[in-house]
Amino acid sequence: MTDQARGTESEIPGKPTSASRTTLSHIMTHNDTNLLGTVHGGVIMKLVDDAAGAVAGRHSGGPAVTASMDEMVFLEPVRVGDLVHVKAQVNWTGRTSMEVGVRVLAERWNESTPAQQVGSAYLVFAAVDADGKPRSVPPVLPESERDKRRYQEAQIRRQHRLARRRAIKELREQRAADGIQD
Repeated sequence: MTDQARGTESEIPGKPTSASRTTLSHIMTHNDTNLLGTVHGGVIMKLVDDAAGAVAGRHSGGPAVTASMDEMVFLEPVRVGDLVHVKAQVNWTGRTSMEVGVRVLAERWNESTPAQQVGSAYLVFAAVDADGKPRSVPPVLPESERDKRRYQEAQIRRQHRLARRRAIKELREQRAADGIQD
């Protein structure tokens, strides 16, 4: 998709989706478990954030910080001994922000059965300079039909995030105007 079609005018050349796509793999141990004996959701979330951060840094060509995590979904429990693969790619870019989509797969370390999807998430990263100020990112160039679909879905999620933020701000302003103290 061109910059003009996105409504932006970037002087930074675009990068294809595949340029920053990555997979982070980690074997789960007893140190990763919760009180139920399965892998703690926070351990998975950290792996998701790590993989997404690597992708955002690669795509933007420098530091990027997590701005939000949307729709973290746990589909199946992860167990000790599972080899977890966290696959991440940039789905969409704005002027200084990027949405990174992440799929989490798990397979038994000692079996030859295929990995199954156990989770997914969408994270928004902001590219920052050395002073922590936002900096421009290259447009992402979807390569496949799947990438194009992910780009379009990411635009919908962005619209929903912005609408939710506006609605909450308006509610708070109305409550303040009505003299309601929180």
